[in-house]
Amino acid sequence: MRLDKFLKVSRLIKRRTVANEACDAGRVILNGKPAKASASVKVGDEIEILFGQKSVRVRVLDIQDTTKKEEAKDLFEYL
Repeated sequence: MRLDKFLKVSRLIKRRTVANEACDAGRVILNGKPAKASASVKVGDEIEILFGQKSVRVRVLDIQDTTKKEEAKDLFEYL
C-alpha cells in the first residue's frame, strides 16, 4: 500500500492530500529514511512523522484498504 494512503486509512493524518504534502516536505520517515508518498508500506515497517517540535513513531501491524474509525488504531502501535 502507498504510504500516503496508509497514513490516511490509519488516521495518523486526516487527509491524503495533507499526507502527500508532509511526505513532499520530508516530514515522514520510513525505516530511517525520508520517504515519498508513493513509497510502499509493509507490515513491520516503522514510520516517524514530524509535527513541528513533536514527532510520532509507529510500527505497522496490519494493512487494510478501508477501516472504521474504531478499528484504525489496530493498524499500528506507538513506539
